[in-house]
Amino acid sequence: MICPHCERNLLRKERTGNRCGHCSRSYALDPKTNPLRLNDLRVRRITTALTDGGRIGIVPDQLWYALSRKRLRDSEFGQGCLGGAFVAAGFVTVIAFFAEAPVLLIASAALLLIGLGITVARAMGAGKGIPPVGREAFPALALSPWRSVYGALPPGVLDTTASTAGTSAPADAADATGVLVCPDRAVVAFLVADGLPARHGLTVVRTAAEAGAVRSMGPVLVLHDCDADGELLVRHLRDALPGRTLIDVGPPLRTVRALPQAVPYRDPRRKPSPADLRLLTELGTYTPEELKWLGQGWRFPLVGLPPARLLAVVDRVAGQVSRGVDPERRRAADLGFLTWPEPTGPDPVGGP
Repeated sequence: MICPHCERNLLRKERTGNRCGHCSRSYALDPKTNPLRLNDLRVRRITTALTDGGRIGIVPDQLWYALSRKRLRDSEFGQGCLGGAFVAAGFVTVIAFFAEAPVLLIASAALLLIGLGITVARAMGAGKGIPPVGREAFPALALSPWRSVYGALPPGVLDTTASTAGTSAPADAADATGVLVCPDRAVVAFLVADGLPARHGLTVVRTAAEAGAVRSMGPVLVLHDCDADGELLVRHLRDALPGRTLIDVGPPLRTVRALPQAVPYRDPRRKPSPADLRLLTELGTYTPEELKWLGQGWRFPLVGLPPARLLAVVDRVAGQVSRGVDPERRRAADLGFLTWPEPTGPDPVGGP
């Protein structure tokens, strides 16, 4: 790895204890010991890209997703066992041939079957899309070492450890322009830190019950992950708030899935229930293949959207709401706003 201080290329023996053997300065992350294979220079490069060169602040969850994207694209299921199984099978076959031991041939065949099984499982996507480091574990595994070495988080990353940003309301919620419903606490903290709710007079809540408790009769903007829970949230809000104008600001599933730079992930613990899948089927807006994808727990999270793009989209929709633009024309115009921009060059956060 490259020392983030003196920029010398360090061999493993030259960086024991996370300290450069040339300049004797400590660094935070070593790709050989970090589960995400991170190094300080990569964290700095990706943070600069996410913050738009320091123009905006981001939350740790957005950094977690950007640093995990490369690993999410590839399956690491059985990566260490695959080569070992084939090598061992070949070695045992050679010994069996010269020793004329049929039993060893059986062992070789078993090892070969194991290797083929792992190969087939990898081809079918086993292990793909599962983060090597969970969202909740990321601060302790990556940000705590960084803070210990540098005394603060990477430039532009907001400290949300003591944040209570669950809701954000004007002084008199009855005078609010509208309500923004977003279940993701990290995204709410991101929007509040930018001042977006205050700028447009929006009351920010996280649940349908909280939205129903707001006295404002302005439009309800729904910002959600592109997953089964997010798709159902819109339906639940329509049922809970009859007669209210509801605008789905979440990224359209079909559009996002078609984008090559969009990287989904899945959490086997958060698969939708059979009842939820039936509700999604009843909506009649998803193909069988899309329903299967949602049922497997795949999702595109809001923290995976480019932060500057996410801010621009919500800012534009909220601005239209505050100016009293007709909701039907607004919705028609906004459908394309959350389409991620086509890549014009190398993915700034997708590289090694």
